[in-house]
Amino acid sequence: MKSIYSGKVREVFDVGNNRLIMLTTDRISAFDVIMPTPIPNKGIILTKLSEFWFDFTKDIVKNHIISMKISDYPPELQNQEFQDRSMLVKKLNMIMIECTVSGYLTGSCYKSYRNTGGFCGNALVAGMLESQKLSEPIFCTSTKAEAGKHDVYITFDQAKIIASDDTMEKLKDISLKIYTKCAEYALSRGIIVADTKFEFGIDEDGEIVLGDELLTPDSSRFWPANDYTCGVSQKSFDKQYLRDWLLEQGLAGAVPAPQLPKEVCDKTAEKYVAAYKALLGKDIIQSDITQSSFSAEAIHI
Repeated sequence: MKSIYSGKVREVFDVGNNRLIMLTTDRISAFDVIMPTPIPNKGIILTKLSEFWFDFTKDIVKNHIISMKISDYPPELQNQEFQDRSMLVKKLNMIMIECTVSGYLTGSCYKSYRNTGGFCGNALVAGMLESQKLSEPIFCTSTKAEAGKHDVYITFDQAKIIASDDTMEKLKDISLKIYTKCAEYALSRGIIVADTKFEFGIDEDGEIVLGDELLTPDSSRFWPANDYTCGVSQKSFDKQYLRDWLLEQGLAGAVPAPQLPKEVCDKTAEKYVAAYKALLGKDIIQSDITQSSFSAEAIHI
């Protein structure tokens, strides 16, 4: 067993037999900088939301989850630090393309539209407003950048050069089906999924498998449907509050990142909890909360 990856939010361990443990910490990043102050229970919420969505979409595509029970983990990982915030998964040959589906004109899609009239090779009709719903969801692709670097959006044809025609056609079909099914469910729970991203790999049988996380506030833009207004930026269930605070303080991208005030941590945590409650229809029960704040600087294994 060895640690093979330490990302902005996740720690990944190779536990042998083509299996990995993915541990989701309470770390949060903004403007590509990890904040020194963790957001309480964020990792638990991300893990449990991903678990729900992986099960919800298993009729569309296989996913990487083997088990969410720490009793199935190696003995040295069967401890509190891994409870409720980790998953035992298949080790995949990851496809080096990040797949995004946008259902609304926002973020990079909106910025590109203002400059070029389209996004990622997709032409869009003239006269659209910020946050406007697209006539149909669009599929976009980007490169998977090395740590510390930005992903770069590329066209579908460029993505086919990195992967293959057949693989990219399958990823497009799968991504659009996942988005459509999940967005319809989320809307029934009062949440608009404006966009979301997916990562895929190839398993030992040569099949496409959905990996990483799925439809969390870290990988998606969630908007409250009852506050939606076309033509303006939307309220959201994610870390936009933190980004806005950093911008107001003139600290966006600052290194070292500042310690976050308790009010900022609490309000950011509230956004994640609200998304969890809305989508799963329940509160985070006490047994779900194993640690109030876990950043995984020192893991006891």
